[in-house]
Amino acid sequence: MPQSGSQRYFHLHLVSDATGETLNTVAKAAAAQYADFRPIAHIYALVRTPSQLNRALREIEEQPGIVLFTLINPDIRRHLEQQCEAMGVPCLSILDPIISMLSQYLNATSRPQVGGQHALNSDYFRRIDALNFTMAHDDGQNIEDLEKADVIILGVSRTSKTPTSIYLAQRGIRTANIPIVPGIPTPRKLLDMRGPLIVGLIASAERIAQIRRHRLLSLKESRSTDYVDPRLITDELMLMKNLCSSNDWPMIDVTRRSVEETAATILNMLSETRRMEA
Repeated sequence: MPQSGSQRYFHLHLVSDATGETLNTVAKAAAAQYADFRPIAHIYALVRTPSQLNRALREIEEQPGIVLFTLINPDIRRHLEQQCEAMGVPCLSILDPIISMLSQYLNATSRPQVGGQHALNSDYFRRIDALNFTMAHDDGQNIEDLEKADVIILGVSRTSKTPTSIYLAQRGIRTANIPIVPGIPTPRKLLDMRGPLIVGLIASAERIAQIRRHRLLSLKESRSTDYVDPRLITDELMLMKNLCSSNDWPMIDVTRRSVEETAATILNMLSETRRMEA
């Protein structure tokens, strides 16, 4: 097993007959539980023929490691399992335990479909519609039809408004985001709105200043500006907090939250709001 200092690495081979998105997400979540080890991921997507599988098997043989897969074709699957056994590398179908449990609970036989979770059904088109809406309403654009949003995110600069909005859109949630900037009035219609869930994002002044400095450096801007002054950022945050408090809008402190955690909190808020309205 390769090592670099205190960090140890291992090869993780992900074999899928679809996009590999599900496989990659599960593998990352599992590997994250072992902080002293870092996976070197090898992703083989759209593996649907013996020749495609053989290319993956050659790499597995050259760099042995754990093999995780989602394969529906029984012949392709059997060949992978046999070859992995011959090479002495562990091999696991990540969906088998879940499918088995569902089969027992539902008393039904599964009907496998390659890439079934990506089918062009109503949910798929709902996500595409949400993504189009969200991109068109990023950073305060097109506020004339904000009432069509499911969620409106407010925040000062560099509180991850756009990434959070896009993540929600991928879950089918129409999301608009609006920057809160001193000296620029909040859109009046926002104050009168009753439909969408309105959420404010805040963070510590130190964290925002750090992110802003990195942003300026990426733009090759090294001069000190008010944009990164912690005292002025504190004033921005106070404006933001007062705005949310006076309108009873919930706030989320994103200082130590990932985008995924922030989005999950908003989804919980949205579900609760919809339950109360039902």
